[in-house]
Amino acid sequence: MSISKLIYQFRIDLLGIEPVIWRRIQVPADYSFWDLHVAIQDSMGWLDYHLHEFRVKRPSGRKVIEIGIPDTETDRDILSGWEVPISDYFVEPGVIAAYDYDFGDGWQHKILLEGVLLKELSVKYPVCVAGERACPPEDCGGIPGYESLLMVLSKPRTNEYKDMVSWLKGHAKNYFPYQAEHFSPEKVEFWNPEKRWQIAFGKHA
Repeated sequence: MSISKLIYQFRIDLLGIEPVIWRRIQVPADYSFWDLHVAIQDSMGWLDYHLHEFRVKRPSGRKVIEIGIPDTETDRDILSGWEVPISDYFVEPGVIAAYDYDFGDGWQHKILLEGVLLKELSVKYPVCVAGERACPPEDCGGIPGYESLLMVLSKPRTNEYKDMVSWLKGHAKNYFPYQAEHFSPEKVEFWNPEKRWQIAFGKHA
């Protein structure tokens, strides 16, 4: 069957936070890793302001391959995500990959291929079909900063609370009021990954 008629269903878990922040998305099987990166960013709620990287094993072997944005300043061999089809590595349900975002804050995700489905003509892909809890605010300082943020927001009428509210409101995205337990899959909006690539790199793919 043509890959253009297939859909990959992924579950994305943000590691290190309980209760878990997770998403379930369906994307075209002919996506590249760059396309998947954009879908992960949009479904999780990240703003794509920082570097990212996938780590996944070859289908036949134990070697872990790094896929993302090539690093021209070091000798690290990172494959260009826009040149690598996800179908080269996600060859069957059960395949797991790591997805790291913002190497400063250190957000780590587990990406699980849950299933391969037939494309439905009535559905516009990609689509977020499920998930729980809000994404942490961008640049909040990783897991320790996120936990501190929640603690401060639980204590109104303090100077720390006022400062945090000011920071949330003044962010590139207005995060206030931040509702950690709230997430609506139907409100997820997905970017065109090619347009995102053009904005990121300033030229045509």
